[in-house]
Amino acid sequence: MAVVTYVYSAHSAFAYLGSAALARICAATETPLIHKPILLSPVVEAQGSLPFAARTQAHVDYFFGREIARWAEYRDVPVINFRPTFHDADYSLASGMIIALGESGPEVDAMAHAILQAHWRDDADLSDRPTLHGLASELGHDGDALLREAASPQVQAQLMANSDWARAQNVFGSPTYIVDGDPFYGQDRLDLVAHAISQPFAQTNWRNPPVDG
Repeated sequence: MAVVTYVYSAHSAFAYLGSAALARICAATETPLIHKPILLSPVVEAQGSLPFAARTQAHVDYFFGREIARWAEYRDVPVINFRPTFHDADYSLASGMIIALGESGPEVDAMAHAILQAHWRDDADLSDRPTLHGLASELGHDGDALLREAASPQVQAQLMANSDWARAQNVFGSPTYIVDGDPFYGQDRLDLVAHAISQPFAQTNWRNPPVDG
């Protein structure tokens, strides 16, 4: 049976846009979904990518002004029409809430989607404890207990371990879906993910020459 390892940050626009579609794919194919929330900037910068704050205004305008809006319309996903107010806030506690619930299962799926949705639909601050407490309570959890676990050294160490693992796997963006070792970057690759679950793609020996420095 195929397994999908889901590598993403808790504030990722495209993880949110693909979240419901990914859940439908895994449910329809009875495919286990393993969550690996990460800290995005250290992972992408390790691969030589610019941090988002260093990218051009044209790129930012395209990303927030058109690409997100188009995919939200295409997938019928509600989304705010501006860069989230708290997009640069610390989201390690929100990530910890996902990790504290385990690597897989309906509770983990629901929490991940709720956090992404709160940020991109409701402009929520993912560093705000009352906001996170409310999300946990809405999903039927003891908010105080879950927040304590999310902030614990063990859970925060797991977040760092996930990020280290993603760097070692050469992950360079969120979301990345890994189907039995075969990575697919971006929610626009979900059709390929669905195909790979039922019929793995042939492996090739394609190699790019190194880029001259």
